[in-house]
Parts: sequence; C-alpha cells; structure tokens
Amino acid sequence: MADEERDGVALTSLDSPLGDGLGVTKRALVDHLDAVADRLVPLLAGRPLSVVRVRPGQAPFMQRNVAKGAPPWVRTVAVWAESAHREVHQVLCDDRRTLLWLANQRAVEFHVPFLPAGSREPTGLVLDLDPPDGADFSAVVTVARLARRVLEEAGLAGAVKTSGSSGLHVVVPVHGSPVEDVAAATRALAQRVAELDPGIATTAFLKEERHGRVFVDSTRSGTGTVVAAYSPRVRPGLPVSAPVAWADLDAVRPGDVTVTGAAARLADWSALLPGPQQLPPDLLAEGRAIPVARVQAMHEGKRRARARRAAGGG
Repeated sequence: MADEERDGVALTSLDSPLGDGLGVTKRALVDHLDAVADRLVPLLAGRPLSVVRVRPGQAPFMQRNVAKGAPPWVRTVAVWAESAHREVHQVLCDDRRTLLWLANQRAVEFHVPFLPAGSREPTGLVLDLDPPDGADFSAVVTVARLARRVLEEAGLAGAVKTSGSSGLHVVVPVHGSPVEDVAAATRALAQRVAELDPGIATTAFLKEERHGRVFVDSTRSGTGTVVAAYSPRVRPGLPVSAPVAWADLDAVRPGDVTVTGAAARLADWSALLPGPQQLPPDLLAEGRAIPVARVQAMHEGKRRARARRAAGGG
C-alpha cells in the first residue's frame, strides 16, 4: 500500500531505512530528488541512464537495464552493452514522474554519458580528479585550479562540482566534435594538467604508479559516464554531487552537502556552466598521439605478467 502519491507515482515504505549503513530513510532520498527535479531532469533527459540502487540487506548494485515491471510511460533506449555482450534498454529520465519512480526503486546514484541517445557528438568532457586514500582535500582543489589554468591557456572554460565522494569534476561543455576527438582532447588536457605539477598530479591509470598524487582521469568522456550534478552517492548520510563556484572552492569539503536540506544549499549548475565550445585543433592533434589510459594500462599489465613468468623460469 502506498504511503503517498506524487505526480501519479505511488511511493512506498518512505519511513523505512533506505539501505544498510546509510543513516537515512527512503523519504529523505525521495524528498531530495523531488526538490531538485527541475534542475536534475534536464541533465538526465535524452541520455541513457545508469543508476546505483540500494536495498536493505543487499550490497548496492549498478543497474543499466530498465527494471522489470516498469510502467509503460517510462521511456527507454536500446544500447549495446559491450561488457554484457547484449543489448540493454536503459531509462531516459525525461520528466519528474520518471525521476520519482526511480526514487521509489531506491535509485540513489544517477550516471549519464555526455553522449545523448542517437548522437555521435558529446555535449561535454570531464576531468575527474581522484585523490589518493588519506589525502587532504586541498590537494584536489590545487589540481582543480591547475585544470582551470590549462583550460584557459587552451582558450576553454569549465565549471567544477564535487563528485559526491572524495574528488572533484571539472566539466567543459563542447560541441561539434565526434566521440573520438572529445576523448582525445580530454587526454591532452589531463596530460597538460599533470605536466604543470607532476609532484601533485598524475595521469597514471594504475594505482601503484600514482605515488600519493591526485589522479587526473581522462577516461570518462565520450561514451563513459559521470555522476550527474545533484545526484546523491551511496555513502553514509547520502552526500550529493554539488556544483561549486570557482571562488568558493577553498570552502568545500567532501560530504558537506547531503540529501538532508541539500536543495536549499546547492548552487545552480546551469548558471555555472559556460556555453558549449569548439575544441582547438592543436589540442585534438596532441590528444590523438596519447594512448588511451585503460588500453595502455592493460598492455602494461600483460607486459609485467610476461616479465614475472620469465623471471620465474618460464
């Protein structure tokens, strides 16, 4: 039996714990998503959605395929899932009603690609700044400012938000470039950031090669996904991926903004984002010569395995 109904969506078990160890009720999640719906839905609309769902007594899980029993008004798009070697039908969260239905499904995290469904041109790129375990957040802020400097030197502009976890996302709206070029430009930007201060920033994909530095991840552009602004994260208290003005970055701490009362404290992401920009030709040329981080790491892993076997007398 429904506790209440919003926009035609029956909401159930609102006052029960959302999930194990999270310290919030399901109502807190629903109320937050409803409060930010007018800002969050435009960021999700038209993009194949991946969500992280929680259930009491179970580990959180990523869901790409639409849940069984979805209402007929929930729109989906067919997407080939390379990892599963099959076609999946991902939700297109185009309205408040769909967002509320997902909230009732205990969908906590909302991850979208920069690539709209049916398009070959991403609408943005991201430098995902991931600090090492135990690092002070000021190190991530320093690298974010390096990223801003690199963007300015390239004639570009970006906006910054917390990841909702321990890092920051520097997002650059773009237009007019195919997936491969946007991915190449992201690699070039990441490398330039690391070169500005290799003592604090690195593009090393393998953790053992980072040596306590902030990882500038260039792999989430193109067909990769990034957690949307305003999305909660599966952490105690449900912290939120919060937009931040560059001038306010020093005052930010991970987990400061949670689903409890977050809506009133969240900056307007659309107002912080610059308009879509064209990627400079020199940046594209530079990036095309840089190996894809995941592929490079895979080859390095195979090389090390061969070396170990050889050292063992194989």
